[in-house]
Amino acid sequence: MADDDRNPDDDLPELFRQLFGQAGMGGEQLAELQKMGFDPAMIQRAMQQLQGAMASAGEGGISWDAATTQALHIANKDGAGITAADRSAADDAFTLAALWLGEATTISDLPGPGVTMTRGGWVEATLPVWQELAEPVATSIADAFTTALQEQSPPEMQQMIAGAGRVMRTIGGSLFAAQLGTVVGNLSTEVVSGGDVGIPLLPDGQAAVVPQNYAQLAKDLEIPDDQFALYIATRELAHARLFRHARWLRLHVLSQVSDFARGVRVDTGALEELAGRFDPQHPEELREALESGALLPERSESQQAALARLETTLATIEGWVDVVTAQATTRLPAADRIAETVRRRRAVGGPAEQALGTLVGLELRPRRIREAASMWRAITDAVGVDARDELWDSPDLVPTAADIDDPSALIARLEAHARGEEPAQDEFDDALARLLSGEDIGGAPSDGPADEDGPDTNSSDTEGPDTDGPDERPV
Repeated sequence: MADDDRNPDDDLPELFRQLFGQAGMGGEQLAELQKMGFDPAMIQRAMQQLQGAMASAGEGGISWDAATTQALHIANKDGAGITAADRSAADDAFTLAALWLGEATTISDLPGPGVTMTRGGWVEATLPVWQELAEPVATSIADAFTTALQEQSPPEMQQMIAGAGRVMRTIGGSLFAAQLGTVVGNLSTEVVSGGDVGIPLLPDGQAAVVPQNYAQLAKDLEIPDDQFALYIATRELAHARLFRHARWLRLHVLSQVSDFARGVRVDTGALEELAGRFDPQHPEELREALESGALLPERSESQQAALARLETTLATIEGWVDVVTAQATTRLPAADRIAETVRRRRAVGGPAEQALGTLVGLELRPRRIREAASMWRAITDAVGVDARDELWDSPDLVPTAADIDDPSALIARLEAHARGEEPAQDEFDDALARLLSGEDIGGAPSDGPADEDGPDTNSSDTEGPDTDGPDERPV
């Protein structure tokens, strides 16, 4: 008998056993599905698709190959290659930008030259980081989808569904991965450089630009290509230099994003309602729910706190990059116009960046870039470039949200340090001194006498303030 003439009913039980294990589908369950109006041929096709997805799924049941395939499809659809002229122009821009930055910052140059990337090249270089950041959300959705579908299934299907956990995870996780691929692919048509999104997507020490994208943006703004390329190269080098210099910064930022993502919880009510009518052969409704963010409830208090910390960190980074780039490009006639365009793009975000917000629940648009830039300018005017850039030497030195609000206390400490003076003690320092001397924090003596062998506040071994205290510094 030819394969085309075989009855789908003959293959379905074996297919279900392969997918679901011992709790596969027998004749009774198949008959029940047929009574419910399911076509055996349609079910067979769906099962074969699931087999393919499961074969490429990782340990968590999520096939990230779907994300790569979808992202590259979008990136390469209208993507252009790198011409010799593109590469030469970018090389010249990076060379001049490096010289200009040498006058604007003490943070050293990169070990290698900046590179040019196609849209597809940007996808391949950055997708591993996107996957790492999105995986907690994908896992949460896949787990919730499995539970909801099991709870919504009729009694006659429970035996089969009981062994289908991995399949259900694959459905939810693979759909999420495909949506992430769509977002990253669309982002590749918008970004102009490696650091354009704000988070460190490229390895430390690597700077990259996407000529196709910034050429289109320059054309829309009627700015000469060479000036736009030079500004973007300068900004990208400043961003890459900072992350290479502050070795702790990359992990700090990505950990804050992960802290937020791990707190994502799925709206189980909306998902249970969706699971009750879900058809694996037509997953459009689940896809639309993922795109709209309907499955992600309002942020919890812990997520709001994590987002606030991340926004402060990104604003501090972007503000420094803005100030250094402005200092380095004073010779560029169109620098102010380009800078304002970049600030607006970062503040508003493009369509793909907004899609990322609905998919993962995370917005990467710090709202305090202007305030942070004002702080960095004030610090530069007060103590100079060297003292300003030394603040990135340790996470304990980086300005906090309070410093962005009012940098006067930070500037006073830096000026006192520059004069060789001990900085004036604040309330936290006074409280710490009282605590170490045996008094309570309110200033009253403790119940018993201080231990004669207790800590000596003048000892060089005395520990400094806890970084989790009121004078908080990011760690």
